[in-house]
Amino acid sequence: MRIDFSPSRRSTIGAEWELALVDRRSGELASVAERILDAVRPDGADEHPKIKQELLLNTIEVISGVCTTVAEVKADLAESLDVVHKVTDPLGVELFSAGTHPFSNWYRQKVTDKARYAKLIDRTQWWGRQMLIYGVHVHVGLDHRDKVLPVLDALLNYAPHLQALSASSPYWGAEDTGYASNRALMFQQLPTAGLPFQFREWTELEHYVDDMFTTGVIDHFSEIRWDIRPAPHFGTIEMRVCDGLPTLEEVGAIAALTQCLVEDFSTRLDHGERLPTLPPWHVQENKWRAARYGTDAIIILDAGGRERLVTDDVTNLLEKLEPVARRLDCVAELRDVETILKYGPSYRRQRAVAKQHHGSLKAVVASLVAEMRDGIAR
Repeated sequence: MRIDFSPSRRSTIGAEWELALVDRRSGELASVAERILDAVRPDGADEHPKIKQELLLNTIEVISGVCTTVAEVKADLAESLDVVHKVTDPLGVELFSAGTHPFSNWYRQKVTDKARYAKLIDRTQWWGRQMLIYGVHVHVGLDHRDKVLPVLDALLNYAPHLQALSASSPYWGAEDTGYASNRALMFQQLPTAGLPFQFREWTELEHYVDDMFTTGVIDHFSEIRWDIRPAPHFGTIEMRVCDGLPTLEEVGAIAALTQCLVEDFSTRLDHGERLPTLPPWHVQENKWRAARYGTDAIIILDAGGRERLVTDDVTNLLEKLEPVARRLDCVAELRDVETILKYGPSYRRQRAVAKQHHGSLKAVVASLVAEMRDGIAR
C-alpha cells in the first residue's frame, strides 16, 4: 500500500483540544454535545469548521487552523471557546479539560450516533466503553517525508517529559488511582493505540498499514491511534501523548515545546545528523514511569541506562531550545513550561484541591472549570 505524505510548510502548527461538558450544579458530565454543536453550526453548513463532535456526547473538540506561531494557535482556540461559552452558559453547562473526569461513571455515558463510533464500540466492547478520557493533540508540519519517522523516533525520547507535564488524570470513578496519568494506561487498551512501532523506513510503515487493512483491523489510517503518529494527509507529525490540559496557557506551553522539538530535529536532519533514539523497552518503561509518578518520575535517558529526574531534564531542555523558540517566535509560550513546573501539573493541583476540601471531588471539578475560565493555573 502506497501512503503519500503531503509535505507542509516547515514547523507550522495546529492543536486539537478535547473538552468535557459538565452540569454547573452537580459537576457531573452532561451528554449535550449535539445540542451545542447544532447551536454553533453556521447556517447552511454541516458543522462548525473548528468545533467538532467526539466519541461521547459529553465531549466536544475545538481545533485550530494551520498556524505559524503558538500565539496564533492560542488565539484561534480562545475564539472557539468564546463561541461555545455563549451557548453553554445559558444552559447551565460548564467546560473543563483533564485526562479524566474525577467521579462520573463511564457506563452512564452516551456514545455519539455515528457509524465509526458504533463500530469502535462494537469491536472493543468493555474497554471501548471506558474511553471516558480527554487529550490534547499537537500537529507540527514537516517539509519532507523522509523526516517523519526519524522525528517520530526522536520525539519518543521526550514523550515522558510531555506526559509528566500534562498529567491530569489521577482520579477514576471517584478513586485516586495513585497515577498521575491514568488516561495514558487506559487509552493504550484500544488495539491500535499506545506507543508507535519504531519503523526505520517508510516502506515498513506502508507494509504495516497494508497488513492492518488486509486483516480488517482498520478501515482508515486515522484509526491508528498511536501516542505519536504521522498524519500524512496533513503533512504533519501528530503528538497525542498529552492528557487534557485545563488551561489555554498550558496548551500553549505544550504546543511550544512540541513545535520547538520538531523544528530542532528537522534542522539537525538538514545538517546530516542522526537523531537519538531509545530502545523500545526503555520507551515503554518511561511511559509507565511518567504515567505513575508524573514530575517525580526518574526517566531513562539513553540505551546505556542513564537516568534522571524528568523535571531536571525538562529544565535543561528548555535552555537548549530557547534559540529555537526565538526563531519560531514562541519564547514566552515555551517559558510557560516553567510555570507548569512552578505550580505543578494538573494532577498535583487536583489532589491539592481535594485535600483542601476534605476529599471533595466536586470541588476538584469546580477548580478545573475555573481554571479553564481564567486561562491560567495558579
